[in-house]
Order: sequence, then C-alpha cells, then structure tokens
Amino acid sequence: MPRVPDVHAVFSFPRTVDERAARTVAAVVALTAAVALLTGWHWLLAPLAYGFWARVLTGPTLSPLGRLASTVIAPRLGTPRPVAGPPKRFAQAIGAAVTTIGLIGWWLGAGSVADVALAAMVLAATLESAFALCLGCRAFAGLMRLGLVPEDVCDECGDLWARPGMSRSTS
Repeated sequence: MPRVPDVHAVFSFPRTVDERAARTVAAVVALTAAVALLTGWHWLLAPLAYGFWARVLTGPTLSPLGRLASTVIAPRLGTPRPVAGPPKRFAQAIGAAVTTIGLIGWWLGAGSVADVALAAMVLAATLESAFALCLGCRAFAGLMRLGLVPEDVCDECGDLWARPGMSRSTS
C-alpha cells in the first residue's frame, strides 16, 4: 500500500531558503514574463500563477521550477546562501496575487491588465535575480518594522535591517 504523505509536510514552507535557488526561480520568472509580454502570449500567466501558488503553499515541493532550482541548479552554483523563508514566502504570495489578477484580466479580455501584471513580474523578478533585491522581502521588512507582522513569524529574520542591502531608511 502506498504511503500517504503528511499533509503538513507537503503544505509547508522552509524556514530558510537558499538565495541561489530563489534567484534562479526569479530569473526564469523574469524571462517567462518578458516573453509573454513581448509576444502577447498571455496564456503564460497560467503556469506563472501556478508556480507562485505552488511555492506559497508548499515551498518547492509542488513547484517543478522550485524543485529544479533547489535540488539541481543551486547546488551547482557554489556555497549555499541561506536566507529567511517567511519574507520569500511573502514575496511569492505577492507574485501569486499579481499573476492571478493578470490571468483573470486576460480571461476577461483585459489584455492591458495582463500586460501590467507581466511588466511588474519582469521588473520584480529581474531585480531579485540580477541584484538580489527582493521587493517582497523589503515590504515584509517594512511590515515587521510597523509591527504588522509579529517578530515570531520570522525568528530567522533576526534583525532584517542588519543584512546587506537592508537598512531602516531603505525598507
């Protein structure tokens, strides 16, 4: 009899994420969104949205791109660079919302909504992949600073503003 996977194990997000894997995923998202934007292939919002939702709900478990990035590509890119998982999950949730809105807009005939969503994905994913600048992580840090996200949500974050590229004045 096949073993039934533990639901909590499947629907969880890692407490830490390898930044190399996150940047790899972002590079593919940026490229896919750019292709969709340049060609008008708005249907590519469907796999983009699926990928974001899969990563929000299960980390890399149900995301083919997440699994490829974390188990194949990132290990070949040198020393692991662990970063806190909750801000990355928050960023994935923003991506899920934006691509879902774009997909719904496209389904309803509002191609401009889809184009705006794709342009946002190109911008945000390019910043993450090329410069390790995660806009969702910055927003998460700001929400923590405002007290809207409790500190115990991200024990691994420690002092987010002590990390390179983060400061109280820029978040």
